[in-house]
Amino acid sequence: MSEPAARTRITREPQLAVYDRDAAYRILDEGFVCHVGFTLDNQPYVIPTSYGRRDDNLYVHGSAASRMLRNMKQGIPVCITVTLIDGLVLARSIFNHSMNYRSVVILGTAEVVEQQDEKIAALKIISEHVIPGRWEDARQPNERELKATLVMRVSIEEFSAKVRTGPPIDDEVDYSYPTWAGLIPMETIARSPIPDPRLDPARRVPSYASNYTRRR
Repeated sequence: MSEPAARTRITREPQLAVYDRDAAYRILDEGFVCHVGFTLDNQPYVIPTSYGRRDDNLYVHGSAASRMLRNMKQGIPVCITVTLIDGLVLARSIFNHSMNYRSVVILGTAEVVEQQDEKIAALKIISEHVIPGRWEDARQPNERELKATLVMRVSIEEFSAKVRTGPPIDDEVDYSYPTWAGLIPMETIARSPIPDPRLDPARRVPSYASNYTRRR
């Protein structure tokens, strides 16, 4: 278990804190959308984007013209968050309603992935993180597309996770209040793939699409 840095130590509901790297990585590996927070000219921004992880590095990518990536390239501090919602927690008191969730916060700076081989490898990591098996089945990026794409690498050094599970927690006096209380479980479920109208009708749906899941 990693010792949290001062900036990532959880002070609000510290009993929910998780500083174990493997546990944090399981959350990162199940999600596929992160939110990147940064400040530019005293204006905060939070941008959602896809990501991928390999070992202790998180990769994000986008257009070379992206304001977020252009400024990350300058070494500005960033805050990256990933949150998974596992359920709605309905207590007897509105004040005690909550959610069951798993979240990770990463603080740091980003580095540009310069070498083309590593850049292609990072793009594959992101693609395979979102939908495993697709990279080899699709056309690879060409030179023009690679030049138009910026890939950033964030070392996962300062991080913390937070996890809430279980039933509602009411004030003792409210347990006799005449209303329903409990959990509404939630999860990300993929539905049946819908083919492109211009797809060759003979082309079968690949198993990575028909059997898609975020469960790891």
